[in-house]
Amino acid sequence: MKWSKFSYKTGQFFMFAGPAAVLLVLVMGIPLVYGVYLTFTSWDGVSNARPFVGLANYSKAFADSGYWQSLNLTVVYSVISVVLINVLAFLLAYLVTSGIKGQNFFRAGFFIPNLIGGIVLGYVWKFVFNRAFVALASASSATFAVSPLSTAHGALFCLIIVSVWQYAGFMMLIYIAGFMGVDSSLKEAALIDGCSGSQAMWHVTIPLMRASFVQCIFLSTTRCFMVYDVNLSLTNGEPFNSSVMAAMHVYNEAFLYKNYGVGQAESLVLFIICAVIGMLQVYFGKKGEVEA
Repeated sequence: MKWSKFSYKTGQFFMFAGPAAVLLVLVMGIPLVYGVYLTFTSWDGVSNARPFVGLANYSKAFADSGYWQSLNLTVVYSVISVVLINVLAFLLAYLVTSGIKGQNFFRAGFFIPNLIGGIVLGYVWKFVFNRAFVALASASSATFAVSPLSTAHGALFCLIIVSVWQYAGFMMLIYIAGFMGVDSSLKEAALIDGCSGSQAMWHVTIPLMRASFVQCIFLSTTRCFMVYDVNLSLTNGEPFNSSVMAAMHVYNEAFLYKNYGVGQAESLVLFIICAVIGMLQVYFGKKGEVEA
């Protein structure tokens, strides 16, 4: 009897979770293992031979100044973008849950940028910065109207603007769920006890939304660290490779320069850094969660 019950539950599990597990292994598990294997070879991506070189690729990766420069730029870009994304997403969520007229329309409008592919988004904003921005600057009698994409700091600034515009709407939905999950009676009780609206927000609403903050910061951090499509279409690493993010550097190393071993080693290092940051952020975020 117990065995038949166990078999029935096992069959149910594999029926529902089996296809997803198989796809996960095929799409992520096997490529990850194969990628780790390539880090110990000097494969050029073309020949059948994959000479074993041990840890030489990791030595080259750690000695690659271009890689660490791109990683440093990625950290700066990610920190600024994550802060702005979550601040804007929180404010938008507060706005569209405050009972304003047409709030469902605004929710849909703010979310639409997240539905646009990164490549398309980059080209659209590239036109805005190169043509519309310069045209407006010229019309305002600016003495020297240039595209912000023409300078290193300007290109980074443009990447941050586009990323915030793209991801804020998606994070807004998570914050909306957090706002709706807070019992209104708790806020009313705080107001009755003499708290102002801002005090009730800071001491009641925000602590109960900690799970939303954890999810949004985790998602925005991982997306910013692994950014490639917008980086490719908006700046393509220009000017003079000053806006090459870590993911683009890894791609160029593997697919343009045909150093698959070094590229895979650098991608594995990037993956480990992202995993450690993500796990630490989730651990400390979950540790301080409170329940109503």
